Amino acid sequence: MNEPVASDTYAAHVRRLADLTGRVRAQRAEAQAWHEQQCAAAERAVAEATAGLRRAEAEVAQARSMVERVDAEVGHLWAELRGRLGLGGRRLGPAPGPARDATGDPVAALRGVRELLDRAGQPGELPASVNPLLALCGVAGALVAYLLGAGARALGHRYGGDLAVGMPVLALVVTLLGPLAGLAPAKRLADRRHALLGPRPMAIVLVAGVATTVALLVLTR
Repeated sequence: MNEPVASDTYAAHVRRLADLTGRVRAQRAEAQAWHEQQCAAAERAVAEATAGLRRAEAEVAQARSMVERVDAEVGHLWAELRGRLGLGGRRLGPAPGPARDATGDPVAALRGVRELLDRAGQPGELPASVNPLLALCGVAGALVAYLLGAGARALGHRYGGDLAVGMPVLALVVTLLGPLAGLAPAKRLADRRHALLGPRPMAIVLVAGVATTVALLVLTR
């Protein structure tokens, strides 16, 4: 009478064992899948972090290169500014560093500074205020040429012979070139003012020189 009960109990244990084994297998598979998912997520996170690190390192290298180029350009522009200011540029000291609240593209700002220096470095026209000096250059050139011509004529009269014939001709040529002689000091005046000796200043010098030469020739006839 007890054997069927034992048989039923054994069958129940077998079913329970099979059920537990299936549950363990399912939980193991679930745990394995979870583990693989976590490993894949970790690998993706590591890969993303590595890629981010490489991008950051590349950006740092690019930023460092940009800083070096900007510093070099700032030093060059500062040295050029000091050179144009001459002795007064020595009081400027070293090139300034970047401002704490500076924003924007430094390359564009430096390009603007370079263009400004280039425009400032281009020679301009002489102002009208120097017209009397230009006229004086013409007068001085004509006067010096006339005196040289007079000296040549005197030398020819003194020694006679061929000199008496050639020196007056040479004196006349030198005298007539007197107005052009005034262009030399006028050019120096323009260079000192970092300006061009254009048509207007040259005309003033030549007119003053011609007028002086004509006046000297008329007065000494």
